[in-house]
Amino acid sequence: MSPITDTVLAVELNYMTGFGNDFQSQALPDAIPIGQNSPQKPKYGLYAEQINGTSFLASRHENLRSWLYRIKPSVLSCDLIKADYPDFQTRPFRVNYTKPLPYRWDPLVTDLNKSVTFLDSIITIAGNGDLASVRGSAIHLYAFNQNMQNQFFHNADGDFLIVPYRGNLLINTEFGKIDLKPGEIALIPRGIKFNVNNLTDFCAGYILENYGPHFRLPNLGPIGSNGLANPRDFLTPVASFEDKQETNQLIFKASGQFFKAEIEYSPLNVVAFHGNYVPYKYDLSMFQVINTVSFDHCDPSIFTVLTSPSELPAYSNVDFVIFPPRWLVSEHSFRPPYYHKNFMSEYMGLIKGTYEAKEENFIPGGGTLHNQFTAHGPDSNAFNKASNEDLTPKYLANTMAFMFESSLTYHLTQLASVTPKMHKNYLSCWADLPKNFRT
Repeated sequence: MSPITDTVLAVELNYMTGFGNDFQSQALPDAIPIGQNSPQKPKYGLYAEQINGTSFLASRHENLRSWLYRIKPSVLSCDLIKADYPDFQTRPFRVNYTKPLPYRWDPLVTDLNKSVTFLDSIITIAGNGDLASVRGSAIHLYAFNQNMQNQFFHNADGDFLIVPYRGNLLINTEFGKIDLKPGEIALIPRGIKFNVNNLTDFCAGYILENYGPHFRLPNLGPIGSNGLANPRDFLTPVASFEDKQETNQLIFKASGQFFKAEIEYSPLNVVAFHGNYVPYKYDLSMFQVINTVSFDHCDPSIFTVLTSPSELPAYSNVDFVIFPPRWLVSEHSFRPPYYHKNFMSEYMGLIKGTYEAKEENFIPGGGTLHNQFTAHGPDSNAFNKASNEDLTPKYLANTMAFMFESSLTYHLTQLASVTPKMHKNYLSCWADLPKNFRT
């Protein structure tokens, strides 16, 4: 189980473009039936199998489903055995460790002295909502150095949004292969089997597990037809199958519990597929930034890449927001984010560089959490710098921060509340803000 050390794939992967498209891909000619979905005898002796990401009664424009043509169907011929992943947790948690205070952490893992796979490495930091209500999300970290090889993961509880900050990954899914590096994201919808291998010696990143409605692109409103994350920049893998007679292990996550089963074939045996319920990746450098060209700092909604709506139109279940390189040109204005307390809860991570409102003690792999109406903003150094700097046009380079933003309060896990990686003195970054009031 030695890691792959080179950072370049032996074979360049192919992708189909578009967000929400109805895709079709086949690894063998004519594997997709013409004019119907489930013929009496599919070509090559394949099995036709449908996966639905929404209820059957969803509106046509919201209905998510795909047809897969596979060597063996997904049905199991053996019982499930309980499995244990104690640090990988699901909402609701049993105990609430959260105070209405700001939180900040260093990376929980910066290197490994033992062999760990992607799945074994997952640590839950915080979560909200309840997966049983199809509402809420959980925030995890991963840090691993070994391939999953013959182990595969099937998550029935939530979609996985994977945000690497270190190391290159190869994600093998039922729909094909996805290569992923820092600065890109991948989305694996719930119910789709996959495993993750490392293309570099050490890989680390963030995961948002979305229990709620599937992510979609945000409405653009007065922005118009184009901007932010454009649909054509999303990439879906092409069909690629394995026909292996060997023992593989499936790990199931359902209702917050883990189970395992042994199967004598590869679950990545999909020869062809068509539909719109698919995994995808996106390069964050393709995001078209919208920003002020006059005065004041705009709300972070203009940096939204993906959004998961809730049952209340004005309150997102969870948004994925980025802060990429961009020009700062606002005149006679305080340019960093102003002091604020929001209805939305904000977990922030850093992929590379520094973040303009907290240039010190916040590094890639670290995180901050500011829950509903918890006041926060630039630390004293950032405030003093921004209050006195020359307001000439400035390009903000070498940065990529992001937020998981939710209308629900994020509750900490016990691990996140007691780890020595938590900054016990985080509040002190505002302690020496001066009193500038004068009459």
